[in-house]
Amino acid sequence: EEPDDHAGENTSEYVAAPAGRLARMPQGWTPQDAVSLVAGGATALIGLRDKARLRPGERLLVRGAAGGVGSVAVQVGKAWGAHVTALAHPRSFPFVRSLGADEVIDYRRPLSDLDRFDVIFDTRGTELWRLRRKLERSGRMVAIAFDVDRPRRSLATIAASAVFGPRRIRFFLGRPVPDLFDELRRYAEDGSLRSVADRVYPLERIQDAHAHAEAGGVHGKIVVAPGVSSTAAVDPRGA
Repeated sequence: EEPDDHAGENTSEYVAAPAGRLARMPQGWTPQDAVSLVAGGATALIGLRDKARLRPGERLLVRGAAGGVGSVAVQVGKAWGAHVTALAHPRSFPFVRSLGADEVIDYRRPLSDLDRFDVIFDTRGTELWRLRRKLERSGRMVAIAFDVDRPRRSLATIAASAVFGPRRIRFFLGRPVPDLFDELRRYAEDGSLRSVADRVYPLERIQDAHAHAEAGGVHGKIVVAPGVSSTAAVDPRGA
């Protein structure tokens, strides 16, 4: 087995990893801030850069903009010069606006009310067939989740989009690699990205961390770190 075959399946104080999979942490960031960008940041970057090929001036819709992946997607979209519209719960509006979103819309608003977009980044997986209708003719959509209640319909929608006409939906799972980390680090160091760690819990309070996640309303990521006190994360830029 590879050293990271069980990544994401357990919690421990130490983990073994090949040196080739390591990357330098952003200057001025704490380990807790940096790790908040790892999985979500890599997924957002792969989706917007490699799958959607987002370009400056395009209209980007991020669904689930307050989450660990969506919060980075909003920031990456702004860094690349896109006009970013974010879907989120009203209680998360201040947080999402602080990430740079140009427009913030209640996620409960009917999809039929939305404008059209060049790129849609979806983290929810539901109603993909309706969301696809909000793409411009040359639009691209990337999804990182399935509708767990209607998995067959989700799969059928993605498959059909690749066969019938434009507006293709691409489903993928981001796998962190060093070159992605290096790009994220550059954005972090030039101020384009801020930490998306909602709260940091010590390892002995992991049960509380899970309860916090299950309660909802998390902004970005929850981090579990051995040997630290439970704190709300601080933006490394001082924002």
